[in-house]
Amino acid sequence: MPLINLVITLVVVGLLLWLVNNYIPMDGKIKQILNVVVVIAVVIWLLQAFGLIGSLGSIRIGK
Repeated sequence: MPLINLVITLVVVGLLLWLVNNYIPMDGKIKQILNVVVVIAVVIWLLQAFGLIGSLGSIRIGK
């Protein structure tokens, strides 16, 4: 994945998160949970993009 795509994606995700935090009225706890979930998802996506972890599609839960 080209570096410019990574940067554009990070800017878009950051902008959307900022818009949600500033313009959608929610309880502070819900915003905090949303922020944590988005940050964790972006970190996992970045680790996959740089090849530091494999695809999560091969992980099975249960039998």
